[in-house]
Amino acid sequence: MKVVTLGEIMLRLSPEGYLRFVQADRLNAVFGGGEANVAVSLANFGCQTAFVTKLPAHEIGQAAVNDLRRYGVGTSFILRGGERIGIYYLEKGASQRASKVIYDRGHSAFAESRAEEYDWGRIFEGADWFHFTGITPALGAGATEIVRAACMEAVARGVTVSCDLNYRQKLWSKEEARQVMSGLMEFVDVCICNEDDAANVFGIEAQNSDPAAGKLDKDAYVSVAKELMGRFNFRQVAITLRTSLSASDNLWAGMLYDGKAYFSKEYALHIVDRVGGGDSFSAGLIYALGMKHSTQEAVEFAAAASCLKHSVEGDYNHASAEEVMRLAGGQASGRVQR
Repeated sequence: MKVVTLGEIMLRLSPEGYLRFVQADRLNAVFGGGEANVAVSLANFGCQTAFVTKLPAHEIGQAAVNDLRRYGVGTSFILRGGERIGIYYLEKGASQRASKVIYDRGHSAFAESRAEEYDWGRIFEGADWFHFTGITPALGAGATEIVRAACMEAVARGVTVSCDLNYRQKLWSKEEARQVMSGLMEFVDVCICNEDDAANVFGIEAQNSDPAAGKLDKDAYVSVAKELMGRFNFRQVAITLRTSLSASDNLWAGMLYDGKAYFSKEYALHIVDRVGGGDSFSAGLIYALGMKHSTQEAVEFAAAASCLKHSVEGDYNHASAEEVMRLAGGQASGRVQR
């Protein structure tokens, strides 16, 4: 299976451990970003992947390319040029203290690239699946046109299109997100979101649920999925179900709806790094659906993949398909494998 993902890969800078920004005298550097994270996960599962973006031609841009290549992601369609790579700063939360993200991604090479720079015919040759997130069009009108051009080429070639809504309030308003994302949903076959995304982007709320207070009503999420499917004619809707007990401990599950709702088992997570958790769910879902797993098997695989990601430092999920299958099959004790 060949999967194309499109978006911005960024340099992530974080204080060591659980230090706060104001305490730190050094920052750890890794790379990450929604669609890049999905591509790395899928490459680890054995899929052929192609990540599409634009990066500066200097050494930091090359380091990002090298990082993707290290994990088997195809980089042939990455354009080079522009002035800078996007950066984000992450302060990891713990216990009752939430994590914080500060963006420094204005005027990045990708955000200032244009749709006509990309050779969409070559990019989608032989592709089976295309994935993007709502973070990418949030970068501006030019990025929205890049996503639209990619979606049009994918649909013209019969490629399955998935989108993780991924609303980011620090990048755009709810009104802007609703207007832009509504116009892109006509291309999407599989919509992925959480309860906040559906409410913030499309005003579709899960009634009687408050994940932050430990209250989650599964029937409410079925209603959200039905409304999304009815409004946009999606083939399937996937919703991640996170109950936040604290910044360190969550309950985690997933639902996949195709006219009938399928729920995964629920995992109790003690979080090492939650960034990329949703991306690993998306990657698991794409892999399982692309490999023709049943609907129940697909949501179990996606939830298990994301569960494992929460135990891994950095944006990327470094779990193999075999490890995910073991967890999805019930081997969750964490005992040493000898």
